Amino acid sequence: MSHWAQIEESSFVWGMKLLLKIYLLFGRRLLQFFLYPVVSYYWLVNRTGRQASRRYLEKVAAYLPDAGLQGGNYDSYRHFLSFANAIIDKLAAVGGAISLQDIGYKGREAIIGHVDNGQGLVLLGSHLGNIEVLRAIAGLRKDVNVNVLVHTRHAEKFNALLNSAAGSSRVHLIQVTDINAATTMLLMDKVDAGEIVVIAADRTPVGGQNRVSSAVFLGHPALFPQGPYILASLLKCPVYTLFCLKHQRCQTIYFEHFSDTIVLPRKNRDGAITEYVQAYADRLQSYCLKEPLQWFNFYDFWQEGHG
Repeated sequence: MSHWAQIEESSFVWGMKLLLKIYLLFGRRLLQFFLYPVVSYYWLVNRTGRQASRRYLEKVAAYLPDAGLQGGNYDSYRHFLSFANAIIDKLAAVGGAISLQDIGYKGREAIIGHVDNGQGLVLLGSHLGNIEVLRAIAGLRKDVNVNVLVHTRHAEKFNALLNSAAGSSRVHLIQVTDINAATTMLLMDKVDAGEIVVIAADRTPVGGQNRVSSAVFLGHPALFPQGPYILASLLKCPVYTLFCLKHQRCQTIYFEHFSDTIVLPRKNRDGAITEYVQAYADRLQSYCLKEPLQWFNFYDFWQEGHG
């Protein structure tokens, strides 16, 4: 089974450059016109993503029958459309069409309190919703810097494209394939300076399948990374979860307290990590069930094969 980071994305950045140009020149309405043929083609040729989408949606349908999903091809196509619209929202955010006034918040008072006290934070992000609105977090207060760990050069290039289009940004991308001592020291300095560190907690690490723990997610065991909790334990700072969902036309960012500090005792280190991983999986599941079509992990998350 291919790791998620090995899935071919070579044409992705090129396509985003084209979409960005169309959006900046002609606006969202014309860009929306191109959406259906592009998504239709990509859905038809991307067998791996299509199968992964159906497996995920089938699990949602079984876990929450009232979600109105069956997990068939139609739902999978809607899933791809949701992803494409999220990309357009990214472009809209960069183009200035989505402002701070267009974004709602839940639980941001605690984040502002930490920022005002000069205290750094770790935010556990995910591939649920539009993480691009992270740029809005930097607008909560002046001189707030947000550092996002990304695991693929594709993501780094795409975000560099968005930053260049925006002109400037206090959102900094740190490309890593593994969290080593140098990375940890860099992030310690940033947290000590009162900055925010964001790391996705719903994808296994690129550089080592051994650094994972199993958790029940949508009724089935799946592998989640240990890295976010090991890193947070070293940074010794408060940890919150971060989710952004789109309800109709409004983006809402949800902050929830996760832990005052991550503690991993030597005698039961693996057990403690497993508890944190399951707690995060439960949190992720609750938000996935709010907007199932907005979780964008188009690979075999439960490692069930490609039959």
